[in-house]
Amino acid sequence: MKATQDGSAETDERRFRGRPQARPDEETRIIIYEAARHLFAVGGFAATSMEMVARSAGVSTKTLYRLVPNKSALFEGTVSDRMDRFLSAVNLRAAEHEDIEVALRTALLTCAELVLDEEVISLNRMMIAESDRFPEISATFYQKAMRRTVAAFADWLRVRRDNGAIVLDDVDEAAGMLLGMMVFEPQRAALFGHQPAPSHEAIAERAHHCAALFLRGCGG
Repeated sequence: MKATQDGSAETDERRFRGRPQARPDEETRIIIYEAARHLFAVGGFAATSMEMVARSAGVSTKTLYRLVPNKSALFEGTVSDRMDRFLSAVNLRAAEHEDIEVALRTALLTCAELVLDEEVISLNRMMIAESDRFPEISATFYQKAMRRTVAAFADWLRVRRDNGAIVLDDVDEAAGMLLGMMVFEPQRAALFGHQPAPSHEAIAERAHHCAALFLRGCGG
């Protein structure tokens, strides 16, 4: 736009170009959830305030309460956000491989990278320690994390069963057993301090053995 004689149009144009664009609400929520997840894992549910989350996320408390009405909803959002991204990764990474053993190993490795993450283990410790005072957080974690993980993995197995890659009578039971062997057993050991969380190399080796053992039993 050209400037007018008194320069007003040019001034308006400069003002428009210099005005910061508003960040989309969904992007802001993700930033808030990441900040909250870290604070919950480090300090616990009771000790984490909405004001602390707002400061850590770099947003005003007004913006935080507009997007997330209370702390229980905030905890639920942190779990759901992490699970949504994790489930997308399971489907995308496993779909890259046509070989069933490689695909299964990849899916198991992706599950383990989430469940055995140090921050996730810390959130589990927090949930166990504070579930008597805040039963809603344990219910949220069970419904939004544990059950969704097993259900999503069961769906993954069901597709492979239906296309003839594997033979299974009870897909849901198989998913629970396989994930229990792959991730929940070492997670419990780390959770209660019996041993540290396994390294990436140890997780990859466990995925290799679990996939091979499982497929020997259901190859048809």
